[in-house]
Amino acid sequence: MNCFYEHHKGSIRWHYRCFDRILLNGLSQPFQQPERVVGFFNTYRQLYPVSRHTLRDIADQFQRWLKGWSEKRNIPVAEAPKGRRDDFVEAYFRGANLDQVVVIVKAREPARIMTAIGDRKANRWHLQIANRWVVQYNFYINDRQWGRMFVRICPYLPFSARVCLNQHHWLANRMREGGIAFKQCANVIEREVKGRHAIDGLEPRSYPLGPARGQTNR
Repeated sequence: MNCFYEHHKGSIRWHYRCFDRILLNGLSQPFQQPERVVGFFNTYRQLYPVSRHTLRDIADQFQRWLKGWSEKRNIPVAEAPKGRRDDFVEAYFRGANLDQVVVIVKAREPARIMTAIGDRKANRWHLQIANRWVVQYNFYINDRQWGRMFVRICPYLPFSARVCLNQHHWLANRMREGGIAFKQCANVIEREVKGRHAIDGLEPRSYPLGPARGQTNR
């Protein structure tokens, strides 16, 4: 059972009719505060002070782990393309199993990370959060319920994460479950519907299910 849901279910109310994409940002709240990061390393790693080398080594450990983990499972790690990523990952999703990581896209992207500023010779350091362009990893997944999605992981403290859910693929899965034949093309799903509608509001015509390219929902 999901402990978070059990504890907070009285406060959770989420009703929606239609959406384009949902972005869920995850973080470790204590690691947003430099003093608590120092306390963590002092207590659990017996490291003080926390230097630039310490922070860089943590990111290196993640990247070494990822290399071994992906190679063991034959999951390709690819550099980000110059064009649209959705087009780039299309080939990796063809024939993919359910709940499978199909590809990991490595890209340099902006993130809020913990940085160490100080004097290497004196070994005196001050930690602070800063915005930096760093290498992050996007895990593209063929999820059983949501269809195509990705999870972005930043290997640098405070280890921020983002989950991107796409309504178009979610709706396509619901239509497949309902035995409804359709054609999906970008943000449009085409279907000639006869009899009862399997999905509320679905009419026998083409439906743009999200904003045009280059637009975002607010």
